[in-house]
Amino acid sequence: MSENAPFSVEIPLADNPSSAPQFSTKAQLKSGDEIELSDPKAVRAMVALMDMSAVMGGAASHWGGPAAFAEIMSAIYGYAFHQSDNNSEPHYESFHIVNDAGHCENGIYALKANYGYADLTIDSLKGFRSISSPLTGHGEVHLFRKGVYISNGPLGSGLPQAQGLAMADALTSKERVTITAISDGASFEGEAKEAFAAIPGLARKGKLAPFVCAISDNNTKLSGRIDEQSFSMNETFASLEALGWEIISVPNGNDLQTCLAAVEEAVEKAKSNPKKPVAIHLKTIKGFGVKKTEESASGGHGFPLKAPTELDEFLSEIYSGQELPAEFTSWKNELQEKHAQKTAAPAKENDNPKEKVQIGVAKALIEKRKQGLPIISLSSDLPGSTGTGAFQKEFPEASIDLGVAEANMVNCGTGLSKAGFIPVVDTFSQFGVTKGALPFIMSSLSEGPMIAIFSHTGFQDAADGASHQSLSYFSMVSSIPNVEVHCLTSSEEAYHLVSQAVDRFAKAREESKLPKTEIFFLGRENFLRRLLPKDYEYTLGQAQILFDNTSDFEKSVTFTVTGPMVSQALAAASVLANEGVGAVIVNPSCVNKPDLKTLKEACEKTNGLMVTAEDHQLVGGMGAMISHALLQEGVALKLRSLGVKGEFGQSAYKASELYEKHGLDSKALIKAAKELL
Repeated sequence: MSENAPFSVEIPLADNPSSAPQFSTKAQLKSGDEIELSDPKAVRAMVALMDMSAVMGGAASHWGGPAAFAEIMSAIYGYAFHQSDNNSEPHYESFHIVNDAGHCENGIYALKANYGYADLTIDSLKGFRSISSPLTGHGEVHLFRKGVYISNGPLGSGLPQAQGLAMADALTSKERVTITAISDGASFEGEAKEAFAAIPGLARKGKLAPFVCAISDNNTKLSGRIDEQSFSMNETFASLEALGWEIISVPNGNDLQTCLAAVEEAVEKAKSNPKKPVAIHLKTIKGFGVKKTEESASGGHGFPLKAPTELDEFLSEIYSGQELPAEFTSWKNELQEKHAQKTAAPAKENDNPKEKVQIGVAKALIEKRKQGLPIISLSSDLPGSTGTGAFQKEFPEASIDLGVAEANMVNCGTGLSKAGFIPVVDTFSQFGVTKGALPFIMSSLSEGPMIAIFSHTGFQDAADGASHQSLSYFSMVSSIPNVEVHCLTSSEEAYHLVSQAVDRFAKAREESKLPKTEIFFLGRENFLRRLLPKDYEYTLGQAQILFDNTSDFEKSVTFTVTGPMVSQALAAASVLANEGVGAVIVNPSCVNKPDLKTLKEACEKTNGLMVTAEDHQLVGGMGAMISHALLQEGVALKLRSLGVKGEFGQSAYKASELYEKHGLDSKALIKAAKELL
């Protein structure tokens, strides 16, 4: 190796496909030559079928985004494969292709299966988002190295990483072309906007290899139309030219021939002048191919069908009434037969049903706003998932959606707080603690506290995979001054504690004192509405004893668990009781300022035998914080802490599959308890 040369790092991607796509259509290059491209109709059909498979397994999935991207991705990959074959080299030597729009990765899986790329077949797609498949909710390198080079998922994260790839090529004088696909929603993110500015600036200085960015602009985000619910992105895209981008406008981004011509032109321009990156600005239609999703406010962001019986009409419309390929008909029939075999159990009356914790959050916020408190809801495109959607529907005048921009959301909360409002920010836990970490630090430093509602903790976002699974949510915010971190277990607890947090915030303001920033974490799935008697009096910051049968047994253990882990501890306690072992289950509720009095009393009942469990990294998690606090108080502990051992997660239909895989289920708790005994 020559001095200062980079190390040789193998690119593990599969080589070029050996044949044309199984389902293909032809388009012309500028020379007049025809090339075979993946048929976008086939991609949409495969996306619909794989999404239906995932939904039947219990997972969420995406339709609208990949439907919008089908033509441009067909053109990008088809052109890259064609040119690389002409150059007699693997496509990854001629091109870096990076997908920033992670929720559209299923469309790329389908496209690659159509080519037989990376050993993918139609059968491979049937396991999409299951724990047994490398085809995770978003593209992930650690599970699918042959097919994914840059992991994606959090919007706006792929473009800046692609920028780094082009920097490396410039440093090594390699004229490879980097092509990145991004959505208009992702373009809200600070990371994306920084890259939009930096890429042309670096290119002008000769520090970037040829760069092309394809932008799918359909004015649609998860919860509705961008310009109506947030603000128009037209000005942002118009500014790209002033920043130094060469713009190729494509008014019809769902026309395959037009997309191929744009890709060919963009690559030629970028190669002829690497000092000027090229942006292909495509006007697309989210949910394209099915009228109902095209016209939907969200563009059919998730998968709109509830049962495979609806597939016939859906697939027929994708194919414009033409005969469906036999492979898709067979797959559809499989799904319909599987569905027909399921019989619905009769509903049972239950005064304590399972429901989302988010229901209690919404109830509390609505009630407190009606009482006259100045709550302002700040969202970044996910209020329907976090529990604030009902509040925003009730009080649109007190609600602001900032688009897919979590850091900006938290920063806005600081300003509103300084002006006397009670800001409530919300998003998924992964995005709240990562993109909001520095803004939360500055919020505390600026004395502008707020309330945060962060859902989909840990493995609760099972289907979306590792990029969306927040496994460091406690550790990333627990040490920030003036911040209290809570984890909710039920909708009833959520109602009481969020209500009290708002009241406490208001009381501090009335007394000219600085309120605390209160961060509430919660799961995604359904949990029992209540875990304590109806007359139980919740107190913010106070731990709860959810179960205690220690008086019935000579030997007992303390389970310290919170949030989604409570159900695993309850199941473990039931099994242990049958084996002559008692348990007390403590929900610490406030994780970083634990209620030591209640925890010490529990430990006294079990002679200091404690098991902590969390779907969080062991390093810096709840177990570490609580056991350290107890040891500091002189409590003699004999401890087993269960958590994630320095690994990433993956997609699964249900969180329980991931609890089992990572040793966090009831069986693991029982084993840990027996080891202590």
